[in-house]
Amino acid sequence: MTPDPRKTSLLAALRRNGIADERVLEAIEKVPREVFVEDAFSDQAYADQALPISCGQTISQPYVVALMTEGLRVESDHRVLEIGTGSGYQTAVLAHLCKRVYSIERYRTLSETAAERLKSLKIKNVTLQVSDGTKGWVQLAPFDRIIVTAAARGEPQALLDQLAPGGVMVIPIEERAGKQDLFRITRTATGFEREHLIPVRFVPLVEGVPRDG
Repeated sequence: MTPDPRKTSLLAALRRNGIADERVLEAIEKVPREVFVEDAFSDQAYADQALPISCGQTISQPYVVALMTEGLRVESDHRVLEIGTGSGYQTAVLAHLCKRVYSIERYRTLSETAAERLKSLKIKNVTLQVSDGTKGWVQLAPFDRIIVTAAARGEPQALLDQLAPGGVMVIPIEERAGKQDLFRITRTATGFEREHLIPVRFVPLVEGVPRDG
């Protein structure tokens, strides 16, 4: 199969911008982003930018997806919890890197569409749920890794509690109005260590599940 020049160009740009984990780059190469964008934006599928999806949400910029995934330091035997399935693109990338992805989405429409996309790509190591992501997935905890794709107002204690010892969470946090930053939080023997990654802009992490979601 002839490589898509748009994808080749994107991967080269990710490398230039510091993404060095070859497993992450290979996963991104395997996932056709055009499957996860809305038809109106199909011509921008490999542009390094966020794009709108339904329910007022977005599919993240590929660089941010790559950086967050690299920051997670995912291993093949890990169980990963994703908060915010969205389009399913980040979910698909993670599925190529770990044992299983458990992904929570508050909008039923998005979750059902993501399920169809993942099925079309024969990705089978993903379990989806429509629920309040701020509460995590207590029944299946602890998780080796947690990734949050919406900005929290602080460190969500419910999610911290569901991290396994030595586990890592990558999460955008808005500690001051209009200022969001991406952090890697590691659970240690004595508590949690937080490391700043980059400034970011995400939709807010919201409690609850919409009636029509």
